[in-house]
Amino acid sequence: MEDLVESILDYVRADYTDYAIMINGEWGSGKTYFWNNKIRNKIDSLQLNGKSYTTIYMSLYGISNLEDISKKIFIETTQLMDKNMRKYMNATGQQSIPEYAKTGLDMANLFGVTQNGDKVDYGKFFSTDDKVLCFDDLERANVDVIDILGYINNFVEHDHIKTIIICNEKELSTKLKSTNLEMKTFIATYLLDKEGDLSKTDKPMVEKIQDKIEYVFDKANDYERIKEKLIGETFEYAPEFNYIINGILMRYESNSDLIRFLRENTNYIISTFNKSGTRNLRILKHALNDFKKVYEMVNKYYPNTNYRILQTMLIFTIAISFEIKAGKITKDKFVNIADNEEYKSILVSSRVLMDNRQFYIKEFDNNYYYNFKSEYRFFKFIEIYVRTRIFDMKTFKSNMEVIINTVDTEKLPGYKRLLTEEYWKISDDKFPDVIEEVLEDVKNGKVKLLDTVKLFIYFTYFIKKGLIEYDIKTIRGIFFNGMNVAALTSEYYENPDEEIERIIIGEKTQEVNEVLDHFYMINRALKDKMYMEKADNIFKCIPMKMEMFYERFDKECMDVPIFKYYDPYQMFQRISCASNEDIVSIKEKLLDRADKYTKEIEPEMKNIKQLKQIIDDYIKGKDMGIKIVMLKEFSKDLGTILEKYK
Repeated sequence: MEDLVESILDYVRADYTDYAIMINGEWGSGKTYFWNNKIRNKIDSLQLNGKSYTTIYMSLYGISNLEDISKKIFIETTQLMDKNMRKYMNATGQQSIPEYAKTGLDMANLFGVTQNGDKVDYGKFFSTDDKVLCFDDLERANVDVIDILGYINNFVEHDHIKTIIICNEKELSTKLKSTNLEMKTFIATYLLDKEGDLSKTDKPMVEKIQDKIEYVFDKANDYERIKEKLIGETFEYAPEFNYIINGILMRYESNSDLIRFLRENTNYIISTFNKSGTRNLRILKHALNDFKKVYEMVNKYYPNTNYRILQTMLIFTIAISFEIKAGKITKDKFVNIADNEEYKSILVSSRVLMDNRQFYIKEFDNNYYYNFKSEYRFFKFIEIYVRTRIFDMKTFKSNMEVIINTVDTEKLPGYKRLLTEEYWKISDDKFPDVIEEVLEDVKNGKVKLLDTVKLFIYFTYFIKKGLIEYDIKTIRGIFFNGMNVAALTSEYYENPDEEIERIIIGEKTQEVNEVLDHFYMINRALKDKMYMEKADNIFKCIPMKMEMFYERFDKECMDVPIFKYYDPYQMFQRISCASNEDIVSIKEKLLDRADKYTKEIEPEMKNIKQLKQIIDDYIKGKDMGIKIVMLKEFSKDLGTILEKYK
């Protein structure tokens, strides 16, 4: 980003320029913020050859004629004209009035502010080499872009004023093509009819009309021509979102509780923003303003709300804002979902019963709540507020009563309290009981494996702070044994690292490393167990349920070394009992898989080699028949696969 800033300043510092520069970037990506916070002040503070620069910023958003731009320039400069202009011009040898000065004079006359008296320093006003013009939102003007660029060219070509244009060229291109589309379509159809091409069937009608529109009304070419003349350099703006988001949060500094909460959860803000798939910071600003209202109302009426619930509200507010305001969905997608219970029932239906009627809701949940566990993930009052701008108090209180009754921290198991809220919210007299309850649940394997790791890290912190009297070796032994018990009913964790790293601060102690190693060892064993069960469920479909086998293998096993987890002798028995056609299909699938996912499936090659040997031993000395030929070809192609790993 600093390189971009320096490149723009180099343009301003240049002694002579006859071109403008352009900053191109997506809507809402922070281009204006970049101008105001990174560029403008640096230009205004420039001192070159005893000369200071003045920046003049104009948004073209909503401009409906070129005169409006002149008015904006006049208002920005606040230069009031008076008499004696000719006297000034004669005295200074000025032969002509610069285009920039003409604009100010025209507007002064229009506004009726031309008066006698020395109100204006003409030396400063006629000077053009200390001005830097910035035109923003080019694509949002209601004037023909070609006309605007021609207007700006007066300042650049005739007066050599440093000029910066900020725009979204992607939207500009769309606008150039879509302006007056109905009229263009009518004229294009008329011309095709006159030329006798309308009735021809050599290409689709829509394509003919589109080609004719582009031929007759190709404004894009006009734009490229004037851009080539006017714009010397185009810089692509790639924002540093983390920096900008931290800047956005500063607006909440006056609310100490809110800013503390937002700072603590900046990672969730950035993560949710990234998951939205947009680069629109305006929507994020609006979403954070909406959350400010949510946070203040929750703390006013329900001050003891669970911390995890507040985190989920933050994620949900940002997520649903992007989904609705970025045009990714229609507003009615969430309208018919009454509450969190219905939301969860939709997810269960989608995931367990493979019901795809609510596919969007499942994708929404998988995207925004990935690696974030929370029982309460849908807030109707927030959905209504974002969608309608109405804060429905009745729905708000109804939602919060359900939350208080189902996620009441006083009713939560001790370990969940430690994991979902700050420990200092637990009173001193209750804290020892919570610690003993947690240790008992850990001993009995009632705590999930990953939560056990998190709790151990908390306990090391408590010991360090002198909050509990246990020594670290004793605690480590309790947690080790508890993890072994929990492993009997636990499932494999796909990506635990991010969640673990989030709570590890500073250097890892020897005991923390030992517990982590133990967790990863158990998790690897759980992975093997999971894949062994999956392999058994999938391969037992051979040979009687081949359609189910193909469907599940394609979806779940193409990039997984699944053969590592299945006995080669059983595999041979199943394959040998399959039809000849299925033997060929399985063989081709394995070849294709080895080409696409060579590295991923390497761990299964030991079993593939053994399977090949079993087939070779079986067909050795057998009379040739179609089945034997098929198995022989199967073995040969397994050899081809194995060759990749020599």
